[in-house]
Amino acid sequence: MDGSVARPRPLLALFVRLLAAGALSTMAMLVKLAGEHGVHLAELIFWRQALTALAMGAGLAAAGRLAVLRTQRIRAHTVRALSGVFSMGFVYGAVLLLPLAEATAISFTTPAFAVLLAMVLFRERIGRWRWVAVALGFAGVLVATRPGSGAIDPLGLGVGLVAAFMVALISYQIQDLNRTEHPLAIVFWFAALSAPVAALALPFFWRAHDPTGWALIGGAALAGAVAQVLLTSSLRFGSAATIIIMDYTSVLWAVLYGYEVFGDLPPASLWLGAPLIIASGAIVTWRERLRVRKPPLPGQGT
Repeated sequence: MDGSVARPRPLLALFVRLLAAGALSTMAMLVKLAGEHGVHLAELIFWRQALTALAMGAGLAAAGRLAVLRTQRIRAHTVRALSGVFSMGFVYGAVLLLPLAEATAISFTTPAFAVLLAMVLFRERIGRWRWVAVALGFAGVLVATRPGSGAIDPLGLGVGLVAAFMVALISYQIQDLNRTEHPLAIVFWFAALSAPVAALALPFFWRAHDPTGWALIGGAALAGAVAQVLLTSSLRFGSAATIIIMDYTSVLWAVLYGYEVFGDLPPASLWLGAPLIIASGAIVTWRERLRVRKPPLPGQGT
């Protein structure tokens, strides 16, 4: 596979990714609430996938659209499912180990990993503006998290960095699947194939829950399913190395949820790093608008 996409529509991709960032932030908030309510990480992953598969299967059946799930690439879906459930363990783990704002800031290293993967896997030429945007975003992350200062739990930092790398890698897997598969099929097969894998851990971590616990589990699953559809759709229209930078906007949601729901005031360093992070996303949006008006000449980077 190469690094191109089937139907490039960069501005639409950026907008859809913006919506996905909000949905993911909502999911993270509900996951953290569920963890504080006694729901284990393994349960959260299983129910997120199982409920998504059941809801999507039932909804498509009721709408007479089961045909969109047909695939000739079950092996690729299986690889995506295995890497996805592994990634979810680290993504959810970072949220449970760290305050929302800090966990979100660490996840912003994903664009740097995406650019490196684009170079290594696809030999994609990364232009100066994307490098500037990535550099600004990464500098903002360094300012916000202050690595080595003791302000961030080292275990949480490590878990968050692994999660960021896996998200970047999976973005390219989804981008490849988008060439032949419907976005709903990609999300469904991910959930349906990974739920049995996640179920292997249930005998060790299953617990009884009250109605509030089940509501949090269901809400996290719903928000995650919506986010997954939006993420998959965004990668149908734009390059992962470019649109993934829009995930920076989720820091605003993380700060809001962290304060309103958990009473966490973000450190002063986050307010210093956030403008750099937001500027990186603004640069990408500006460049994509220029590219729509005037496509680059052959051989030019963006």
